Amino acid sequence: KFCISFGNQGSRVWRKGGEAHSSSCLKSSVKFPQSVMIWGAMSSAGVGPLCFFLKTKVTAPIYQDILVHFMLPSDDQLFKDADFIFQQDLAPAHIAKSTKSWLNDHGVSVLDWSANLPDLNPVENLWGIVKRKMRNKRPKNADELKATVKETWASIPPHQCPRLITSMPR
Repeated sequence: KFCISFGNQGSRVWRKGGEAHSSSCLKSSVKFPQSVMIWGAMSSAGVGPLCFFLKTKVTAPIYQDILVHFMLPSDDQLFKDADFIFQQDLAPAHIAKSTKSWLNDHGVSVLDWSANLPDLNPVENLWGIVKRKMRNKRPKNADELKATVKETWASIPPHQCPRLITSMPR
């Protein structure tokens, strides 16, 4: 999930005693900033396409639709003819019986993942890199946020992904 206000700590205000609620010391904020949910894929060949979606709760049918329209097409781009093992976390939509069946029916091998393991998925580190690169950007709305994420994602150098993947054993 990417929010318009992520990484934006705002300006600091120095105030004297008794000025805590003075209008010159206050700044309005947004309680629920605009945000976008994103699904993305990577391999040692680089990054794949991004899928932006509005739902904050991803159900198994929504996730399977993302796999159909984004994961399967990116298979050729990211792996050519090579076999691959698909890694995902243990989100309910990912481990639903219908999703497991869908993955099996489409011949997708999935990395076994224990609920007790820390999140070692290299794509999580890649999301962190994208967010750091976007730290000084100031999108004003969800459309600008999407465009900024797309631009930043596309700027990931191809050598970045294999380094993240080979770091997993460490």
